[in-house]
Amino acid sequence: MRPCKQLIIAFLTLAMSHSVVAANEPLDRVTVQINEGIVLESEIANMLKTVKANAKAAGQALPSDTALRTQVIERLIMTRLQLQMADRIGLHIGDLQLDQTIDNIAKEQKMTPAAMREKIEAEGMSWGQYREQLREEITLGEIQRIQVQRRIQVSAQEINNLVKLIEEQGMQQVEYQIGHILIEVPSSPTSEQLESASKRANTVLKRLEDGADFKQTAIASSSGPKALEGGIWDYMNINEMPTLFAELLGGAKNNDIIGPVRSGAGFHIIKVMDARGLQTQEIDEVRSRHILIKPSPILSEERAKAMLDKFVQQLRNGEADFAALARQYSEDPGSAAKGGELGWADPSVYVPAFAQTLNALSLDEISEPFRSSHGWHIVQLEEKRKTDATDKFNTNRAHQLIFRRKFNEELQNWLDEMRAEAYIEIFDADFNRG
Repeated sequence: MRPCKQLIIAFLTLAMSHSVVAANEPLDRVTVQINEGIVLESEIANMLKTVKANAKAAGQALPSDTALRTQVIERLIMTRLQLQMADRIGLHIGDLQLDQTIDNIAKEQKMTPAAMREKIEAEGMSWGQYREQLREEITLGEIQRIQVQRRIQVSAQEINNLVKLIEEQGMQQVEYQIGHILIEVPSSPTSEQLESASKRANTVLKRLEDGADFKQTAIASSSGPKALEGGIWDYMNINEMPTLFAELLGGAKNNDIIGPVRSGAGFHIIKVMDARGLQTQEIDEVRSRHILIKPSPILSEERAKAMLDKFVQQLRNGEADFAALARQYSEDPGSAAKGGELGWADPSVYVPAFAQTLNALSLDEISEPFRSSHGWHIVQLEEKRKTDATDKFNTNRAHQLIFRRKFNEELQNWLDEMRAEAYIEIFDADFNRG
């Protein structure tokens, strides 16, 4: 028996013995062991409470408590596995980076951080809870980017093929909001398992065709990555969505239901929740330059930001030259030798924190230091222009679309691999997939 498992069983025994002494006092207990970590019953209860409250506020019906509990436990398992991976590689989101993210969110919502705090607390969540929840969300985004990005290769041939398609379409795109239900099968299913999964998929399809609520059905039945969101994927065009979706959506219209379709993962049912057309005639581009300082075990977050605070003061006082500072100190290998110059680009090609800062600047303005997923930056907005969709834009757009599609596919592959390699035990009679 593994030492950690012995400790958990001891903990459970202690909890049960204590419950005899104080039978009227509800006690927490370990419900899931994930490698060397655990999930407590209180965590499951809290997430169930949150999901139910959100559903009630949205007027969304939910499946049975058993089905909902199944989805919540699976979400907590996958979240904990990713956080364990982040901890193993030393990925930690410090308070300085967290404060910067909160400032960016407040700017997006056109309010001050203080006003945003008041709003959050008025909605019943403590500020400390909100900060830790946001810290976890940032950590998950970062570990996914680090682990998945290196698995992706985009070839010149793929880009050229998509550029040709974009040009043929005249930049007219359709974006789909997709509903997705996955009836999972084991990796090497027996004929009985395959037949059983097929029957369940057809039963789900029949319920949907008879008018059942898609979101409620997905929460109850789906093993897909968006199950707890009612199976809903945000708007995507056909070039950035998973390949399976793209292959099935030719000529599809609103409310069309497609499937069940077999893949290696199981049987898929797809519904077109909405479709909207896009037409791009002009794009806004900016020319900018930046200096990037990356925190490290030697250079703390605080010292990295302090360096840039000093640079900003020197630049605004005319005591330093931006290009010279970038060449000497910037850790962006693509721009440092060019004095920090990034050239012309649509701001949306940059990571969100960088794009938000750029969009808030006036011409020639130098930003305050800010944190992105790459490190600490200052950026100067040099010029703005409107331009037609050029060949370069088409190439950049094609790369972005292919990358996003592959990212979605590889993210799911990475999560599946991590779960398959993990030691998971669920002390719950209603849910025992470990």
